[in-house]
Amino acid sequence: MAEMVHAPLVTYVSMLSLLTLCPPFVVLLWYTMVHADGSVLQTANYLRENGLQGFLHIWPNPTSIAWKIIAFYAAFEAALQLFLPGKRVEGPISPTGNRPVYKANGLLAYVVTLVTYLGLWWFGIFNPVIVYDHLGEIFSALIFGSFIFCIFLYIKGHVAPSSTDSGSSGNIIIDFYWGMELYPRIGKNFDIKVFTNCRFGMMSWAVLAVTYCIKQYETYGSIADSMLVNTTLMLVYITKFFLWEAGYWNTMDIAHDRAGFYICWGCLVWVPSIYTSPGMYLVNHPVNLGVQLSLYILVAGILCIYVNYDCDRQRQEFRKTNGRCLVWGKAPSKIVASYATTSGETKTSLLLTSGWWGLSRHFHYVPEILAAFFWTVPALFNHFLPYFYVLFLTILLFDRAKRDDDRCKSKYGKYWKLYCEKVPYRIIPGLY
Repeated sequence: MAEMVHAPLVTYVSMLSLLTLCPPFVVLLWYTMVHADGSVLQTANYLRENGLQGFLHIWPNPTSIAWKIIAFYAAFEAALQLFLPGKRVEGPISPTGNRPVYKANGLLAYVVTLVTYLGLWWFGIFNPVIVYDHLGEIFSALIFGSFIFCIFLYIKGHVAPSSTDSGSSGNIIIDFYWGMELYPRIGKNFDIKVFTNCRFGMMSWAVLAVTYCIKQYETYGSIADSMLVNTTLMLVYITKFFLWEAGYWNTMDIAHDRAGFYICWGCLVWVPSIYTSPGMYLVNHPVNLGVQLSLYILVAGILCIYVNYDCDRQRQEFRKTNGRCLVWGKAPSKIVASYATTSGETKTSLLLTSGWWGLSRHFHYVPEILAAFFWTVPALFNHFLPYFYVLFLTILLFDRAKRDDDRCKSKYGKYWKLYCEKVPYRIIPGLY
C-alpha cells in the first residue's frame, strides 16, 4: 500500500491546486517577467481588461522548436547519466528492505553540460538566446509533456513496477499525485527520479542561469554586476548540489517521496521556471550594485551555501562512520533508535543531536532560504515577483520539515519523542 503523506482532503486540495493553478502561474510568471516589466500590477490590469481571452492569448503554443530543444536536452542528459563513469553508491535501505544502487556521475555530467553549452555558443554552433526567446513555448511544452510523463509513471507503477517498493493506495487520485513507485527505473540502470530531479530539473536551473546571462550580454553588450552575483550564487549552489548528489539520494525527495505528479511535475516544470525566475527578471532589469555591495551579497550568499553544505556533510559523515567521528571537534551526541521494517525486521538508526543538528531538527533549511534571498536581492525591491521563489521555498521547506517529523515520529516512536526533547526546535533555533 502507498503511504498517504497527507490527509485525503489535503491531497485532493493540493492536487487540484497544482493542476489548476500552477500551470497558468508558470505562464503568467514568464509573461510578467519578460513582457510586463516584472510588474504584477501590469499583468493584473491586462487580465482585468481582456479576461479569459486575454489569458489564452498570452499562453504560448508549444512549438516544434520548443519540443526539439527539450528533446535534445533530455536525450543529452539521459546519455550522460547512463554512460559517464561514476562511483557505485548505495542508497538507504527502503521500507521493504531493498537497497538501490546508483552511479555517482552527477558532477561530471554538470561540468560536461555547462562546457558543452558554453562551447556551442562560443563557437557559433548554437546561440542560447534562442532558448530565452522561446522560453514561453518551452515552459508550455514542459507543462503538457510532463503531465503525459506522469501518466506514464502511473501506468508503469501498475503494470511494470521496478521493485517491491511500489503499490496502490486504492485511490486513483492519490496514486497519480503522490506516485506508485519509490524507485522507478527503465531497465536496470536508468533511475527515473535521478533523471527528473537531478539531471533534468537541477541541471536545467544551471543551463537557464547561464542562458539569462548570455541574453543580457547580447542585448546590452555587457553583464550587470547584479546578474553576475545572481548567476554566481546560483551556480555555486548547484555545484554544491552535484558535489553532494549522492547525499541527496538519502533525502526525503528520493528515499521517501514516490515518483508521482507532486515531485516529478515539480522537477520538470517548476524548477526550470520558478527556481530560475530571479535571473529571468534581471535579464531586462540590469541593476548596477557597485563593487562593495556586490561583494557583500556574494560573500553572504556563499557563506549560507557553505553552512547548508556543512550541515549535510556533517550528518552524512556521522552516518557513514556510524557515529565514530568528530562533530565540531567533539564526539557527537546521539540517540540510538530502533524501528521495524514492513517485513517485521528490527533495525537501528543513529539520530545526531549535536553540531548543526543540535540547533534544530532541520537547521539546514535556514541557510538554504537565506541563500535564495541573497541571490534574489540583487533585483532590489522595485517588484515583488522576483521574491516569489524565496516565499515558495520557505513554504515548501516548512511543509517538508513537518512531513519529515511526522514520518520519523511514526517510524521511531518513543525514540523520536526523546530526540525532540533533546532538540526541541524544528527549524529556527529559539523560535520554531
